[in-house]
Amino acid sequence: MASRRAASALRTLETASTAHPRLVRTKLWSFRQSSLSATHRPSAASSSSRFFSTTSVPNNGHGSVDPTEVSHFNALASSWWDPHGPSRLLHLMNQMRHPFIQRCLASQSSPPPSRLRYLDVGCGGGIFAESAARQPTTASVLGIDPTPEVLAVAEAHKRQDPLLMEDGRLTYKNIPIEQLPLDGEGFDVVSCFEVVEHVATPTEFLQQLIAHVRPGGWLVGSTIARTWTSWATTIVAAEDILRMVPKGTHDWNKYINDDELSRWFATQAGLESPRIMGVMYVPGLGWKEVPRSEKFGNYFFAVRKAEV
Repeated sequence: MASRRAASALRTLETASTAHPRLVRTKLWSFRQSSLSATHRPSAASSSSRFFSTTSVPNNGHGSVDPTEVSHFNALASSWWDPHGPSRLLHLMNQMRHPFIQRCLASQSSPPPSRLRYLDVGCGGGIFAESAARQPTTASVLGIDPTPEVLAVAEAHKRQDPLLMEDGRLTYKNIPIEQLPLDGEGFDVVSCFEVVEHVATPTEFLQQLIAHVRPGGWLVGSTIARTWTSWATTIVAAEDILRMVPKGTHDWNKYINDDELSRWFATQAGLESPRIMGVMYVPGLGWKEVPRSEKFGNYFFAVRKAEV
């Protein structure tokens, strides 16, 4: 079974990489010989979810923050705002985030506030935070991130736009979510785009996020399903062969399937049914919504906290 799945993953890789046939032909031989070793590929045991695991994670003083991930993203700080650099896919994905949020807001029975307060968790260099702060319906954006070098880049880039320098428009804090005090009011939108798959304790992390959502507000984010297809595309193709993102950006064992996430949301009191939107990266066209693709790779999710 594992060999058939690996072969299927390779076929997916070969089909997806037709834009670079010579490079792929050259590297697939070495990939078949070494990358499918037991130490490199997902194992049957590792395909089980860590999301609902009852195994305790040692308390390292960082809460949900994984120090290894912090070091990795610190190294990418200088290239964060290069639209053709290592963060290129994040820049392209940002074009889908606001329409997704607007669809969520439009779906609720009561109208949202005319001026929205955002909390962007794991904001990185500020790609989403800046774009949110520029929206005409935005009152304020607070971006937090535990990665100091990347947040310094966000602060510097912010200063290039006078609009973002308006008092209270966009604020950054170099702290993890566990250190952010509850302000009593809550946020209309709490976002965590491409973050959940990088934290040490995802359920505890999500509980912290939900605590900062006001009644009637939304938790929105995006992550990656833990499938053989996502292993082939996001790690083997994107990292090892095509080098679209730096090697080590993703850990397949940290990916979370949409049904696992939906089941967990159902166990949390005061949340409405989640929304899921599958997306795929199409070379030359960017990110596109593809129905049911959440079962194979990247997807957006959103859940609303019930009104009091």
